[in-house]
Parts: sequence; C-alpha cells; structure tokens
Amino acid sequence: MTSPLKTALVAGATGLIGDLLTHQLVESAAFDRVKVLTRKALTWQHPRLQEILFDFDHPNSLLLQADTIFCCLGTTIKKAGSRDAFRKVDYQYPLDIARLGLSNGATQFAIVTAMGADPTSSIFYNQVKGEIERDLTALNYPTLLIFRPSLLLGNRTETRLGERIGSVFMSLFAPLIPAKYKAIDASQVANAMLQTSGQGLTGKHIFESDVLQGY
Repeated sequence: MTSPLKTALVAGATGLIGDLLTHQLVESAAFDRVKVLTRKALTWQHPRLQEILFDFDHPNSLLLQADTIFCCLGTTIKKAGSRDAFRKVDYQYPLDIARLGLSNGATQFAIVTAMGADPTSSIFYNQVKGEIERDLTALNYPTLLIFRPSLLLGNRTETRLGERIGSVFMSLFAPLIPAKYKAIDASQVANAMLQTSGQGLTGKHIFESDVLQGY
C-alpha cells in the first residue's frame, strides 16, 4: 500500500531559516511536493519545488493548499521601517496564512518565533512573537509546532549589526552562557522543523532553543 502524497508549503523561503529548510525539504522523502510563497523568483530550482508568486497583503486562499505549512517569515523594525510594518510581517501574514491554510485542509503548522515570546512582554518584539503564538493556538490546528531559537547564526543576505555583535559576544562567553541562551545555527532550527513535522505529533508543542541545539 502506497502512502498518500504529501505537500509542504513554505512561507519565508528566502530568509535564513526558510532557505535552509526549503533545501532540506526538496531532498527529503517526507514530502512529494514543496511549494514556496514568494514575491520574486528564487535563485535556484528543483524538480519537486513549486514557486508561487504570492501577494501577502491580499492572500489568495486557493494558493494555500498543503498538508504542512512551515512559516519562517520574520523581519526587524529597522528593515520593515516601522512597528506597524514589522507587525504585519511577523504577526498578520503568518496568521492569515495559517487561517486560510487550515480552511483548505492543512493539518500541521510550524512556525519560528523567538526565545522570550510573550504577549504580555514590555519588549515589543517579544510581545508580537507572543501574540502570534497565542492567536495561532486559538485556531486549533491538529498539530501546531512552535520553535523559539535564541540568537541565530548563519549567512544572511542582509547585514544585521545587532546579531553580528551578539554572535561575537556569544562566542567569547559561550562557556558561561546557559544552553537556552546560547546562539544557535539556523541549520539546526531548519532540521528540527523538518524532523518534528514527521513525528506524528498532535496538539501544540513548543521547542525552546536548548532543545533545538540537539538537531
């Protein structure tokens, strides 16, 4: 008996984690097709990769059909230009995609948020991350996987000065830093997303950064 065909959909495939995850997905036997939502064409191709030009501000629900949705969307207030623009990318887009995907039959939603995510936090960044976790939980996905990495290490297409300074600090004082707060390679987060999505988990699961270090 053959297993049913499975489709993965990635939002944020051009970002640090999203790019690594997409490359892992197309080489994995876990999914037969990998769709990516993008505003511009990717710089690489694969026979099992389907690019979908997508308007995140006016999402077309017909394009959001998949078994598992991986959300790696994320920006900074500096890059976005304002708090409202940041909130749109890190909160509204993921919530819209999750809601419409669920209505189309998606059974699993996996998202990268951040260590310290808390809707009651006095830190705006952590507050927004906590709000998206809270409101995704309210959608009652059969499986909701939340990944909360610490400072990410990896080769970004854009320079984030704060992360560069943080990574140097982390390297210098690594022996003194508890595992939960140590910088983590983006490839470990991507690998954790792929592996846990195939474990048959149900309900809501949160993976803190110290757990992600093991992938």
